Amino acid sequence: MSHRPLNVEENPLSNALPYGLSSDQDEGYPATLHNRGLRYASIVEKKRLWWRNAIINALFIASWFFFATILSVYNKWMFSKDHFAFPAPLFVTTIHMFVQFMLAALLRTLWPMHFRPEGRPTPEEYGKKVFPTAFATSLDIGLSNLSLKTITLSFYTMCKSSSLIFVLFFAFMFKLEVFSWRLVGVIFLIFSGVVLMVATETHFFLEGLILVLSASALGGLRWTLTQVLLKNKKMGLDNPAATIFWLAPAMGLVLAVVSITVEHWRSLFGSDFFHGLPRTSETVFYLTAPGILAFCMVLSEFYIIQRTGVVPMSIAGIAKEVSTITISSWFFGDQLTPLNITGVGITVCGITLFTYHKYRKSMESPVPLDAHGDPASGEVDGPLGRSDGIEDAEEINLLSRSDDLEEVIPF
Repeated sequence: MSHRPLNVEENPLSNALPYGLSSDQDEGYPATLHNRGLRYASIVEKKRLWWRNAIINALFIASWFFFATILSVYNKWMFSKDHFAFPAPLFVTTIHMFVQFMLAALLRTLWPMHFRPEGRPTPEEYGKKVFPTAFATSLDIGLSNLSLKTITLSFYTMCKSSSLIFVLFFAFMFKLEVFSWRLVGVIFLIFSGVVLMVATETHFFLEGLILVLSASALGGLRWTLTQVLLKNKKMGLDNPAATIFWLAPAMGLVLAVVSITVEHWRSLFGSDFFHGLPRTSETVFYLTAPGILAFCMVLSEFYIIQRTGVVPMSIAGIAKEVSTITISSWFFGDQLTPLNITGVGITVCGITLFTYHKYRKSMESPVPLDAHGDPASGEVDGPLGRSDGIEDAEEINLLSRSDDLEEVIPF
């Protein structure tokens, strides 16, 4: 297949403007592509790109599933009164944050070419952009862990799935996702499945419900803010390891302040968990080891968000929660009724429809390719409106924008 640039007359898509680009903005659009040695992808090439990215994304999602499921089960074991019964989940999460910071710093030291971008946030940028993300993330994680002390893991995962609604709301508000009634319908179909899954839950505690719903709202906000950070090359946060490096210390400090207030560290360090060297060593191991799992999980999350965006990431999260519910039912004996199982089926159907929605969008949207048949990675001047309706003030990078990547990936 020839990869020479097509001129306006030869290009079968020359009359098809990119999604969100109006007819009064199209002047010079094909010429801009031609001058840069770019061309539009054919249907066959779009399918090739779709499947290539599907495999890569599936590997990241599988990694996320693996580490998140193990960590959820581990946390339930650690905080449950019937098992290890550690009384301070916020303290545990604080330790995890500093473990993640040290692991991110290690990656940046050992492989600076891959994990240490040249840019770094200024103090003002850190206070206005990084710290709010860290604050929302800290409260999301902290409230989630606190809720596990009073509710079952199945009830937790079911309620936490409502974060999908908050993710969609914040994605629309921050203009990271273009409004679509089809997308809204699919999201609410998935949410209705979640409602059915929780409809017959008997182990209901109002305190736990309030905690987990608050965490869901904060989760929607923090993932949206995280996507904004991951697209910021100037601040050096476009690398997931670098993002963890800058976020983790602030998250650890916020959680430490809350933990000291709520969990009373003086009483905690005077408890049996820290009585004698052998017992203390055992406790420290159980506190720090999951930090490695948390780091791998968060790193996978950030790569998924960078490649796909927050809404597809949340859809994948629903699939993860369904698998967690199944494991919880087997491991902890949580009961699932036929109505719960019906909800799971509806949720799976919604996820399938969402994947089909993204596939159709990828096939209908023009994708610029370079001379080698790969998605254009250079910056293109001209009236290239974003596929989600957002337009950058100066130049738009076709590869780094998660919404453009959504046009050639399935999730």
